[in-house]
Amino acid sequence: MTEPLFEHRLTLAGIETRALELEGRGPPLVLLHGFSDSADTWRLVLDRLGRREQRALALDLPGFATAAPLDPGRPVLEQLDAFTAAAVRHAAGGRGRRVVVAGNSLGGVCALRAAERADLPLGGVVPVAPAGLDMPGWFTLIERDPLVRFVLRSPLPLPEVAVRTVVGEAYRQLAFARPREAAREAVRAFTDHHRSKDRVTRILANGRRLLPELSPPPFELEKIGCPVLLIWGDRDRMVTHKGAKLITEALPDTDYQLLEGIGHCPQVEVPDRIARLLLDFASTPSQRAA
Repeated sequence: MTEPLFEHRLTLAGIETRALELEGRGPPLVLLHGFSDSADTWRLVLDRLGRREQRALALDLPGFATAAPLDPGRPVLEQLDAFTAAAVRHAAGGRGRRVVVAGNSLGGVCALRAAERADLPLGGVVPVAPAGLDMPGWFTLIERDPLVRFVLRSPLPLPEVAVRTVVGEAYRQLAFARPREAAREAVRAFTDHHRSKDRVTRILANGRRLLPELSPPPFELEKIGCPVLLIWGDRDRMVTHKGAKLITEALPDTDYQLLEGIGHCPQVEVPDRIARLLLDFASTPSQRAA
């Protein structure tokens, strides 16, 4: 049996957002995307999880995709923390189930910061190439990409098809180790949320707001008491895997999986591998006992 994937709207911490949900069984998985991305980045993994009847919930983060905008008067991470905490409590439900939070890039930041909180019913976290550790000008890479600059500098409104084509190619080049092999459906889903120059401009404005909050690293790793599975691609251009050292030194029991030949979005490049890692992590004795 395969669990059907439901798409619906939720309000978490006062933010209306879109959810992709598998009802399933097992410890609930909350899946968070990276900067400028959406819950759609997890669709390939959700397909694999659905075949295993695993309960999971992927969400659009505040300020991205179809979620409500960020509050301009509050720090970005403060808003993401509140949203993530509400998502964990929602997934846990009234029965106090322990939740596993997995997040890519910015979503990995949310996962690690949630793990620092003793008041959340967490069974573990899975940061996937988390931002905020070793970022060699990741935002500069985006803003200075020639395709992105073409969109931003165009003196005339560009047709949607042109914007989506340019954004899709930039996404391929920046996020994947093998750009031409990126799943078409994933690229199409990414560009669906970048249909106009104005939309691209707003997303980049969010990035400029966020960048100072990520440096120095916005973590208190010594507070983390739940299990951690750290996943990284060894060909990640956006956030290099050198940052893993900070986590593994602070949390020596971390299970660290460095994926050979993989870029910044392993959930898209190797969804079978990521689904297996998530399922194995969620079903370990420490998770079942929680």
